[in-house]
Amino acid sequence: MATYDWLFSALGLQDWCSENKTDAPMTMAQLLARSGQKGAESGAEAPAVSFWDTPFPSLDELNRSCDAVARTRDMTSWVEQLFLAVKNPLKVVLDPITQPLSWALDGSLWLFQTVPWFVVIPLLLIGVWFATRSIGLIVFVAVSFMFMAFIDHYVPAIQTLSIIFVCTGFSVFLGVPIGILMSRSNALQRFALPVLDMLQTLPTFVYLIPLIFLFSVTESKLYGIAIILYAVVPVIRLTDLGIRLVDQDVIEAADAYGMTDRQKLWGVQIPLAMPNIMAGVNQTIMMSLAMVVIASLVSAPGLGVLVLRGIRNLELGVGLVSGFGIVLLAILLDRVTKASLGRINVTHKR
Repeated sequence: MATYDWLFSALGLQDWCSENKTDAPMTMAQLLARSGQKGAESGAEAPAVSFWDTPFPSLDELNRSCDAVARTRDMTSWVEQLFLAVKNPLKVVLDPITQPLSWALDGSLWLFQTVPWFVVIPLLLIGVWFATRSIGLIVFVAVSFMFMAFIDHYVPAIQTLSIIFVCTGFSVFLGVPIGILMSRSNALQRFALPVLDMLQTLPTFVYLIPLIFLFSVTESKLYGIAIILYAVVPVIRLTDLGIRLVDQDVIEAADAYGMTDRQKLWGVQIPLAMPNIMAGVNQTIMMSLAMVVIASLVSAPGLGVLVLRGIRNLELGVGLVSGFGIVLLAILLDRVTKASLGRINVTHKR
């Protein structure tokens, strides 16, 4: 006897339960319960369930008393069927939109791996100099890349860096305009904040589930979209926040000078919000780097592949050394972006 037989008896739904039996396949637990029920009917007494151990009236528990009640697996199967029904129309729309991401990722990986190390590393150092004007950071970046090249981790490290550059670029390209629109519309902000909260709190592995169904694992945009969805949130939030924090007295002065909305945006609001926007870019880079390791599950190259190899083959040294390489890249990118942010703040104070 199931726990909630009394409920359906009290409601007079026995006939409904018997007439609307579901033909869905039974789980192993249900088969065992059925066999136990048959054993009880043959003479063995089923153990009584105490009040303290009464299970919650979930779908599966109610289904044990009434076959007409759908089970949890029926609900998840419905969600899956709904997704599969819209899969092909979604692919028709998303494939041309996301194809530039594949081209950018593949082209960047090819470029970074084709150009020799004695050209890439000096170019990176020149970029660090223009961004930070810091000799100490240049030495730190040079030593770090020389170390990773010395232990034969240069190619995975440069692959990871290439993916970070592309995905961060797309995140900024998408996130800054969205943040600007949010700062200009309270209604859009109220709509977007729950979506951003969901993207920020959703477990990283969950991002990969619908994307695997939509795109082939061999397509680079599969892991690119996952990284962008996970990393775009900070730049959107901080762009919105930075523009909203611009002093209203400055806005009123711009209005007094007869500036148009576009002139106020590009000449006043964005320059004053730039420290916040750069802080968002910094967080986007860090989150992209965190997602690169997870994305290696779906063919993303780089240091994450070595981390997974260390986990899969129980190679402690491989996993720890490649993990240290990821930490080193994170420190480099964090220090460079923060130094750039410091220069921007100094410029605004002047």
